[in-house]
Amino acid sequence: MEIWRLLATGRGNAEIALDLDISVSTVKNHITGIFGKLGVRDRAQAVIAAYESGLVEAGSASG
Repeated sequence: MEIWRLLATGRGNAEIALDLDISVSTVKNHITGIFGKLGVRDRAQAVIAAYESGLVEAGSASG
């Protein structure tokens, strides 16, 4: 959930890895799993799903 939330707020794989103190490869693996669970093909669709589910709200992106 945390990786999905960070992805939805606009962070890239390297930023997510730094935020969570994990490798970029681990982030990629988790994102692949997220795509599968959500039934989406790409980051844009995952972001839309995050907003639709209430995981993030407009204006909640942080830098």
